[in-house]
Amino acid sequence: MNIIEGNLRLNGDEKVAIICGRFNHIITDRLVEGAEDSFKRHGGDTNKLDLILVPGAFEIPFALQKALESGKYDAVCCVGAVIRGATPHFDYISAEATKGIATAAMKSGLPVSNGVLTTDTIEQAIERAGSKVGNKGAEAMTTIIEMLSLYKAMEK
Repeated sequence: MNIIEGNLRLNGDEKVAIICGRFNHIITDRLVEGAEDSFKRHGGDTNKLDLILVPGAFEIPFALQKALESGKYDAVCCVGAVIRGATPHFDYISAEATKGIATAAMKSGLPVSNGVLTTDTIEQAIERAGSKVGNKGAEAMTTIIEMLSLYKAMEK
């Protein structure tokens, strides 16, 4: 059996964007730092890494679609943070952000990762932005790196 899988090494030619929802920036700034660090550690050239900032998680899919349609990027890493409040707003925003990211990714055929946190509390968000549970921004970028490699392996 032939096994086709990606690896965690960039060749330095890949052009990647991080799209970040600024809302809850205390959390999302850490996610961006984690994504950038992962990109650098796996051989990425930071001159080929763009950060696209949008107001919040709801706007991520719109910017994602534009970025993918531009032809400038080989892959896009999405990060943001939606933290549950006292109203159903959380449910609508998190669902639409997730659905929008998935829809844009499926249309494009390019690697896209979803590192948008959806947590019940600020403490859970902090844990996922680099304290106890690791950095989900770094994990989202690592996913991008592996998928870029996998797509190349599947073309052979």
